[in-house]
Amino acid sequence: MNWKEEVEKRKDEIIKDTQAFLQIKSVLDEDTKSEIAPFGEGINNAFLHLLQLGDASGFTIKNLDGYAGHIELKGSSEDVVGVLCHVDVVPEGDGWTSDPYGAEIRDGKIFARGALDDKGPTIAAFYAMKIVKELGLSLTKNVRMIIGTDEESEWRCVDHYFKHEKMPLMGFAPDADFPIIFAEKGIIDATLIQTSTYDNEQGNAVLQTFHSGRRFNMVPDFAEASFMIKSDQTSVSELFTDYITQANVKGTSKVEGDLIKLTIEGISAHAMEPNNGINAGILMAAFLNKLELDKKGSQYIKTIVDVFETDTRGEKLQISYSDEISGELTVNLGIMSYTNETNGKLGVNVRYPVTGDADHIKKGFSALAGFDLQAFDDSEPHHVDENHLLIHTLQKVYKEQTGEKAELIAIGGGTYARSLNAGVAFGPLFPGRPDIAHQKDEYIIIEDLLKATAIYAQAIYELAK
Repeated sequence: MNWKEEVEKRKDEIIKDTQAFLQIKSVLDEDTKSEIAPFGEGINNAFLHLLQLGDASGFTIKNLDGYAGHIELKGSSEDVVGVLCHVDVVPEGDGWTSDPYGAEIRDGKIFARGALDDKGPTIAAFYAMKIVKELGLSLTKNVRMIIGTDEESEWRCVDHYFKHEKMPLMGFAPDADFPIIFAEKGIIDATLIQTSTYDNEQGNAVLQTFHSGRRFNMVPDFAEASFMIKSDQTSVSELFTDYITQANVKGTSKVEGDLIKLTIEGISAHAMEPNNGINAGILMAAFLNKLELDKKGSQYIKTIVDVFETDTRGEKLQISYSDEISGELTVNLGIMSYTNETNGKLGVNVRYPVTGDADHIKKGFSALAGFDLQAFDDSEPHHVDENHLLIHTLQKVYKEQTGEKAELIAIGGGTYARSLNAGVAFGPLFPGRPDIAHQKDEYIIIEDLLKATAIYAQAIYELAK
């Protein structure tokens, strides 16, 4: 079977449907959520759009209360192969060259939020199923594209799905890298609340507000702060201008009476490797730490600087760890929020190796002076044995389609593969391609989209035949 030839026949359809899907803004929206749209209208629109594509192509579809659903290609038994995808995307952030939901094509690439994570690959997997169906190939197992709607937040979608539907024997998620990701680090979201209080002991500057970051799993690309100051506001503004110039970032300074408002722009990146971004909140804190702040504000800012400024590996929290399977533990300070009237908040994302200890990490956060650990959510690591049939099958497919050996790799990202007892992440990012998921100007290369579709088509057939 020439899978690439079958994909080429459908090239224009694949590109057109990818663009249409990406043009639906599908970000979590609490303001528009309802009984039929538990995560907001945008996500629900994308979810229904995909189900309608499946229905129009003759697949069996199922909607489980707007939380999740599936598109199914029937086989001759009750066994199921899962292809796990999600329609929700992270917020677009700032600094895009074109409309983040325009799905504009430039230089052979489709630019849009979700192009790589995960709406582009979802269309590739959908067309892979469609090719297998249209060719009339005989399958023993059922193939289900399991569709999630809350992957970028709390995974309430798959929790709901597997309360109602059976677990597939095995499967893959087209939501990371090729060749094959057989291990995913554990993921922890920790929320810390400032506990220190002071009896109006003020410094030369009184921190009023400090905000940076939207999600645990993103490096913040914007920060804003305001403070009252007794000394010369002009000299502080000049100091800030010098600071952002030396840091080679953009920012603004505005004086309103005795109030100074500052902004800084950083570079967003996925939390699995914070060093790929520039954390705007930490940059802002490092500047504010140069000022003589009130004690409450100073304690909050100093904690950010002392614990997180130069450490994305958890050494200062005494939680650093690494193993041969999945590498180093990483720490991303994704949410920073403070007002003078209330205590400060820190939202931290940790990716820990498959042999790591979540209890040890919890103790590290609990020991942080001046803060209480308010919440600690742990998604345990995931690992599939290298001798599993799933691994061997996908290795065969990848080698036949690319001519390259399918090395097994581990990541710090979390994919839906970990929701299966035997699941791996499988593409769409080919070796050597930059990972721009969660970043501005996210894109998928059309050539890679089509290449991945052929790989997925053969993989689905080989796993289900």
